[in-house]
Amino acid sequence: MYLLRAIVRPEKSPAVMKALFNAGFPAVTKLSVFGRGKQRGLKVGDVTYDELPKEMLMIVIKESDKDFVVETILGAARSGDKGQFGDGKIFVTPVEESYTISSGKRD
Repeated sequence: MYLLRAIVRPEKSPAVMKALFNAGFPAVTKLSVFGRGKQRGLKVGDVTYDELPKEMLMIVIKESDKDFVVETILGAARSGDKGQFGDGKIFVTPVEESYTISSGKRD
């Protein structure tokens, strides 16, 4: 299993959530976060905004679904055809174990 953490623009979050749902992956955790990427924030005149609002979507998937889910997120989160700075990032990490709290069963 893998944990995918996708950090996306807030306005793209609904499109990503819908794309994942339509692709058969309804279980997603969403958090509002703040941060900056390589561009170090956004400068408007003399003011620099170095903590920009983003949404972090977390989803645990089977290894066989990884590439499909990554492509689904990329397609829904990218701005325009080529994308642009600030569109976000996807992090993929292995999950060793998971448990359902209500039943106590290992998944």
